[in-house]
Order: sequence, then C-alpha cells, then structure tokens
Amino acid sequence: MAPWRCGMLAAGLVLAAWGAAAAPPVPPALSEPAVVTPKALGAATLAVTRAGARLVAVGERGTVLLSDDAGATWRQARVPVQASLTAVRFVNERTGWAAGHLGVILRSDDGGEHWVKQLDGVRAAELVAQAASADGDERAQKEAKRFVEEGPDKPFFDLDFVDAQRGLAVGAYNLAFTTTDGGRHWLPLRLPNPRSLHLYGVRFAGASVFVAGEQGLLLKSADGGASFATLATPYKGSFFGLLAARSGTLIAYGLRGNAFRSADQGTSWDKLDTGLPVSISAAVELDGGALALLGQTGDLLLSRDDGRSFTRRAAPGGPVPAAGLTSAADGQVVLASLRGMRSQPAP
Repeated sequence: MAPWRCGMLAAGLVLAAWGAAAAPPVPPALSEPAVVTPKALGAATLAVTRAGARLVAVGERGTVLLSDDAGATWRQARVPVQASLTAVRFVNERTGWAAGHLGVILRSDDGGEHWVKQLDGVRAAELVAQAASADGDERAQKEAKRFVEEGPDKPFFDLDFVDAQRGLAVGAYNLAFTTTDGGRHWLPLRLPNPRSLHLYGVRFAGASVFVAGEQGLLLKSADGGASFATLATPYKGSFFGLLAARSGTLIAYGLRGNAFRSADQGTSWDKLDTGLPVSISAAVELDGGALALLGQTGDLLLSRDDGRSFTRRAAPGGPVPAAGLTSAADGQVVLASLRGMRSQPAP
C-alpha cells in the first residue's frame, strides 16, 4: 500500500477511536466559493505581493485582487473558499500560494487568476492525528484529539517558499505545516514551542528558516526546515513578522514599533530605533535595495543602509489601517489595508 494511503488509514483509525461525533460540522466557508462582487474592490485586504509584474492581494472572505497596471486598477479573481486569507507568496510570475483562516492553503499556477485548495483545517486535523499516532506520544495524541474536536478554527498567519517545491506555513497555537512537493502533500511540524504560542511570521534565508511569534519567540532551522531550535532574543513582546534581505540581514518586527536587526543569522540582535508608537505589520525589500517597514497606521520606515537606521515617511492623506506591503513594477509602494488597496509614490 502506498505510504500516503497508509497515513490516511492511520488517521481514520485514530479518528474512529475518538468517535465520529467528535469533530464539529465543516464550515460552509470551506466549500463555497468567494462571492464575486464590486464591493470586493474596497474590502479589507491583509497581504499583497508581486507575481512578476502583476500585483496579487488577499483579504476577507476569500477575496483575491489582481492588478496589471501597478495598482491603478484592480479586479477580483475566482477563489474556491470564503475563508479570510492572511498571507500570499509567489515564487515566479505564475506559481504562488495563499493561506489564512480555517487552516486554508491555496495554490495558483496562472498568476492568481484561479486557485485550488490544497489544505484546510479538517484535513490538517487528520494529518496531526496521523502524526501523533505514528509518534506514540501520549501528550501529542491528546493535543491532536483536541485539535480535531475544536474543528477547523485555527488560522495560518504566514507562509513562505524557497522555490516551487519547498514551503512552510505557520499560524495560531503552534500550527505549522511543511511541503517538499509544491503543496501536493502538507505535513505537520512539531516546533519547539511547548506553550503553543502563536506563530506570526516565517522566512527562508538561504539554507536557514526563521519563525517568529508571541512573547519574543524566535525559532531557527539551519537544515532547511528539518529541525528547529529556539533563539535567544532580547525582546519578550510579540513579533509579527520577519524581513530577510538579500544581503543576509534579518529584521524581526512587531508590537509597539519594536524591531531588531541581526547580521549573523540570528546569533545576536540589535534593537532598532523606529520612532513608531504603533505596531509594525509588514516589511519588504524594494527593488533598489532599500528596506521598508510598514506601521499599522500606514507610515513607512525606509532604510538605505541595510537596516541599520530608518527614516519615517508619513502616510499620504493621513493614517490608514495598513496590513500588507510590496512594491509595484514601477517602483510605487503598494499597501493592503482594511479599507482596500492603497499606493504611494516611489521612495
């Protein structure tokens, strides 16, 4: 019997032992497509990225928006779920993934025009049960049982891919899944996070992988994600994300404007003077090499010295509840916000 069929059988046996009624009903948002409506153009968007020259933004109720004119106009893509999407990554102009609430991971192979569901919280629970059964770990089995009983309620907050095959997605309560075949199969990871803190950010950086989360949690894998170790951190607040620059510099950012820079793959960290009283919600390396951090009110912090210092640029037109950040092909800075998409002139 094929290994994946053995896995499905093992998961089925575990779930049967716990009782067929243990799992709650599957939410309609996992089976019903996102509603195509003009209102989507002003919907809350939570993340945005580039797919070649195209911009792809994701947000509430399965909304995916596409722009082929550097953010001047947007149109809605077809999406098979209504779960809110919190993260999006493309490895080239055609192939990318989005992840979000209810344990959803989607894949597109046409630049975001169409999406296929690869994982949801129901299947994720089955995979966690399968892994716990194989490990024989009583604590893991109890956690897996609770995972199934609670239903597909746990969101993914971020995902990243190093190429078209290898990726990792992280989320609430230590939720972490990895793939080595482009998402055809996703496998759960048990990260060194005994308190099951939320995991908010993940980035590949060369041969290493970094994960950031609550209460100053930073994890590093030096073997491409096969194993992880906890990093010492000077900060005990939440990290909301990571920026891995092409130079090798790593910046962890989060609550109340806190940000820390590492030039040695996470061995040591220096606190950055951001001057922001609000949380930092996103970051990106611009085409020209400048590093940009996004405050949750739409202010930008720009660095032209590899993240050693930053200058602040206020959001044009006043504060906006900003969540995601990228740069368009023409150099403009593009923001995903709770009031739809926004563009700012090139720095």
